[in-house]
Amino acid sequence: MKAALVQQAAEVVLAARHAVALTGAGISTPSGIPDFRSPASGLWQQADPMVVASLQGFRRNPQAFYDWLRPLARQTAAARPNPAHRALAALERAGRLRAVVTQNIDGLQQAAGSRRVLELHGHLRTATCLHCGRRTPGMGLLEALVASAEVPRCGQCGDVVKPDVVLFGELLPVGVLQEAEAEASGCDVMLVAGSSLTVMPASLLPEVALERGARLIIANRTTTELDRRAAVVLREDVAEALPAVAKACGLSV
Repeated sequence: MKAALVQQAAEVVLAARHAVALTGAGISTPSGIPDFRSPASGLWQQADPMVVASLQGFRRNPQAFYDWLRPLARQTAAARPNPAHRALAALERAGRLRAVVTQNIDGLQQAAGSRRVLELHGHLRTATCLHCGRRTPGMGLLEALVASAEVPRCGQCGDVVKPDVVLFGELLPVGVLQEAEAEASGCDVMLVAGSSLTVMPASLLPEVALERGARLIIANRTTTELDRRAAVVLREDVAEALPAVAKACGLSV
């Protein structure tokens, strides 16, 4: 890792009045959670997302969805925050970061200690019955998915419940998206970590920030469409790059 780039990124963060982070699947792969689009190991290499992870597919065959989700739920339940998650939490505690906008559903950023996490694609903490609308508290949901091959059902009407994650064909949670857009519009620095910036509308948030004059730091193993417009690009493992930036800001991770 180039020390000069790390120092440059730290200086951008330290000079910020309002910095936010945008995280993708790449921040959680060091914790053992696979991403979706890697050519060799991505989840969409093993299953058709429109069959197993779309709202239409869920309504047609919820068993197929839960059979696909169960291994991911098992990996998520076993995962722990890695140094990248902890670095962002340290930056927030120090007042250097206002929020983390994430595309992830694993809850690892909160587990690392971050307080303001905007989950664009939902989470596994609760589930909702598509028939009666009853929301089931998520405590134990992850464990139940791992332990049983059964499709979870509503305790009120007996119909199938769906975890509160965003499937293909569903809108993102409106309130969360509005908050994320407000952060993108109001920030003067956006730190993108572990995202290839290919999934909309999350990929549009850095563009919103840039149009409002913000500076962009990108930490990602592969190239993104916005690398050429970024103030600093760290083409590194985020579990190494983010702690290095935090330490250069004078923080312990």
